[in-house]
Amino acid sequence: MAHVANRIRRGFYLDSVALMRLSQIVAALPGVTNAALMIGSVSNRGILKEAGLLAAGNEAGANDLIIAAAAGSDKEANDAVARAEQLLDQPQGGGAVAGTRRPRSTGAAARELGGANLAIVSVPGEFAAGEARKALALGLNVLIFSDNVSYEDERSLKEEAGRRGLLVMGPDCGTALIGGVPIAFANLVPTGDIGIVAASGTGLQEVSTLIARGGGGVSHGIGTGGRDLSEKIGALTTLAAIEALDADDGTKRIVLISKPPAASVAQAVMARVARSKKPFVVCFLGARDLQLPANASLAPTLAAAAQAALGGKPAAGALDIPSVAAAARREFDRQRRWIRGVYTGGTLCGEAQIVLREAGERYWSNAPIPGALPERSAMAHSLVDYGADEYTRGRPHPMIDPALRNQALVEALDDPTAAAVLLDCVIGYGAHDDPAGEVARVIPGAARNRPTLVASVTGTDADPQNRAAQVEKLKEAGVLVAASNAEAAALALAIAQPR
Repeated sequence: MAHVANRIRRGFYLDSVALMRLSQIVAALPGVTNAALMIGSVSNRGILKEAGLLAAGNEAGANDLIIAAAAGSDKEANDAVARAEQLLDQPQGGGAVAGTRRPRSTGAAARELGGANLAIVSVPGEFAAGEARKALALGLNVLIFSDNVSYEDERSLKEEAGRRGLLVMGPDCGTALIGGVPIAFANLVPTGDIGIVAASGTGLQEVSTLIARGGGGVSHGIGTGGRDLSEKIGALTTLAAIEALDADDGTKRIVLISKPPAASVAQAVMARVARSKKPFVVCFLGARDLQLPANASLAPTLAAAAQAALGGKPAAGALDIPSVAAAARREFDRQRRWIRGVYTGGTLCGEAQIVLREAGERYWSNAPIPGALPERSAMAHSLVDYGADEYTRGRPHPMIDPALRNQALVEALDDPTAAAVLLDCVIGYGAHDDPAGEVARVIPGAARNRPTLVASVTGTDADPQNRAAQVEKLKEAGVLVAASNAEAAALALAIAQPR
């Protein structure tokens, strides 16, 4: 039975990404089975309770920070909480330096900075809409990193932004590239003439980094939030972003990335695309029978979208899949037929499904695009997004802390029916310092006669982790590394298909 300890810091706030990183450090302490540092909002308290981390008598409020740890003994749990408090008292990297003034509000920060035009909102969802409204009233564009914002608030905020000539990116917007500046979970890519509008954070990361590695650059990468192209929101940010990029002289081509939008919304977006004189690449993963205007082309995968944006230039480092697959293929027994995918990026997981669907393969996923099997089956490929909500309640996202994905990776490599195991490594700002090193660390724990491991690395050599170094670590561990996520899926399929 786990022993749970809680401590409350009254009137204390810290950005959710910083809290997730601290949670990762505390969870790795000896004897600790789970840990979380979260603001005491109603939704967060529910998450902690579901994760078994909310101790009896906890009376934290929405303005308080809950420090929670579960461990094998009371001492280990209390020691973990004490260590978390020590970490909170240390200066945070990138934060305020001791002795400097720290603004207490968005208005104060805007006045002190003097030329700011963008505010990032990363507070519990209950408070995000209010903070975003304050930023809009100050004439600031807004990126809402927070989730758990209602549809009503999202639409209202985006309508207000439209009246003010501003953009609201989000809610639940994890990635943007504005004027060459990576924001939240993003990569360092050169500036150029390709604009991106994306309802997917990892989708924007994959396309922007493939463009960079292909010799191109990005003018702006505008995130919209995953619900923007729903009927309830009506693509308000997508349409505003197209308008902005269409008017930008530095943007010559535009890429649109999303899962399939509602039919009426797709029609409205394509109507706006048709009014532009610029060429568009449309990547609505899983969409079929989409009516495109003459100035737009359809890309079935993120890799295809990057290639089209680069004028058809092949991806840098593309593999000869038939020969690589033939060299990697082993004389498995007949039970080894299936692919097991363990992903940190939901859109990357969805892109792999596209590759399988187009090949006529049976597959299951917890984040299905059209065509997935409705139920898990032993007689099908299985692709799991470990960044989905059911895996991140009360724990950091696997792009930050890969512990849960690592466990799933070992289990997949021990699967006697698996011919290949697929995974993604997403690097860049906000991501784990060494995701490839984590993969290499857990591989020796898998079965000796394991399936072939196939991976891709989303990022650039300019990122803090350095893509080339990450690729080399994977190769040294015996992993086949593809040039893109889509190519990795195609390679895994070539290995797994019956001979």
